Amino acid sequence: MSYEVKSLNEECGVFGVWGHPDAAQVTYFGLHSLQHRGQEGAGIVANNKGNLTGYRGLGLLSEVFNDERSLKSLQGQAAIGHVRYATAGNGSVDNIQPFLFNFYDGSFGLAHNGNLTNARSLRKELEEDGAIFHSTSDTEILMHLIRRSKKATFIEQLKESLNQVKGGFAYLIMTETAMIASLDANAFRPLAIGQMKNGAYVIASETCALEVIGATYIRDVEPGEVIVINDNGYEIDHFTEETHYAICSMEYVYFARPDSNIAGVNVHTARKNMGKLLAKEAPVEADMVVGVPNSSLSAASGYAEASGIPYEMGLVKSQYIARTFIQPTQELREQGVRMKLSAVRGVVEGKKVIMVDDSIVRGTTSRRIVQLLKEAGAKEVHVRIASPPIKYPCFYGIDIQTRKELIAANHSVGEIQELITADSLNFLSEQGLIDAIGLNYDAPYTGLCMAYYNGDYPTPLYDYEAFYLSSLKETSQKNSH
Repeated sequence: MSYEVKSLNEECGVFGVWGHPDAAQVTYFGLHSLQHRGQEGAGIVANNKGNLTGYRGLGLLSEVFNDERSLKSLQGQAAIGHVRYATAGNGSVDNIQPFLFNFYDGSFGLAHNGNLTNARSLRKELEEDGAIFHSTSDTEILMHLIRRSKKATFIEQLKESLNQVKGGFAYLIMTETAMIASLDANAFRPLAIGQMKNGAYVIASETCALEVIGATYIRDVEPGEVIVINDNGYEIDHFTEETHYAICSMEYVYFARPDSNIAGVNVHTARKNMGKLLAKEAPVEADMVVGVPNSSLSAASGYAEASGIPYEMGLVKSQYIARTFIQPTQELREQGVRMKLSAVRGVVEGKKVIMVDDSIVRGTTSRRIVQLLKEAGAKEVHVRIASPPIKYPCFYGIDIQTRKELIAANHSVGEIQELITADSLNFLSEQGLIDAIGLNYDAPYTGLCMAYYNGDYPTPLYDYEAFYLSSLKETSQKNSH
């Protein structure tokens, strides 16, 4: 098989606090709980009575802020921070956020989670108008648009600019006098507001970050909103009223931490429901249910509960592998999987195993895990996937942009079963996933973006339209041969 060893990757996590004497330290703790959303770089911009300072670097949060001086240099009662996984722009330090802009009339910090679908067009227009970009990230575009706006106030300039950018975005902006959060019209990416015991306000990509710093959840940032936080509290404004919830379904399936709540739904509960419904849709006789650590454990426990088949710890993940690098040879790639994951021979030997995983993207990892279980003596390995087959790219901030890298876009379920050497294979249905999450918003999207599975995108694709159509044509031609 030629599919790359490359996991599904979320773009980033953002965190901000206003009104705390140790704002940068609080932001560090908040970002630490969001590290799963990005491991390529991290940064913090602090606000000390209107004086903005920043620190950023490549690597994990603990690698970037690896001494007390880096955090102590960020003084002030407000800060915003960012952990990054690159989908738009390369992996250079110039693309690490938050960006810090110093203009003659003020300074601004800017952090972004998502992907703009019209970034290429906007950048071309801006450069033709004389704009000079300091990064290849689509995030920087927003500040260029703001600076070109003729509106009277910063908030009006921001609102005008937000109506020009398209796609998925959760923005966090630090000005000299306020912290501002905004979410796209479909709420593709989550963003939550909380408050600490001392009254400080917090904004975070996931509610798990609020729990870590002892903040109380107040509400989610809703689609099309602009939230302005300053010393007087927070105000709710809107840049558009034309909104329609289409939260990224993969947030519930894979990306978010199980202790987070998104739109009032606990992620662990949603995943457990996925497993329960999967057990009803795709039962099989077996001795045990085994979850692939860590994001599939909730679904596996749900499958076990609904099927009455015992849940066992048949796979163990090493907690000391921080990141997996794409290795140059097949042998090294195999070794990389073995370093991350081990099958427990004493548990699976001679047994019929149901292996529950959250998704199959390229298929390579699934095949290796099946082989690990069989090498450990498993008699049969039945694979059950707690989401539908991923057949289409995402353009709103996830690292899947071509159909050729998706195994389900190029092979039937039967063919995938053979490729991963499983004894049987079944996926959760689209309706099963919708029911498991249970948002119950209005049609057509019932609150979820399901484009991964059915190609039904909630927004126009703008710059990606031609690319997407050629990708469709390429896979259809390949599959017809």
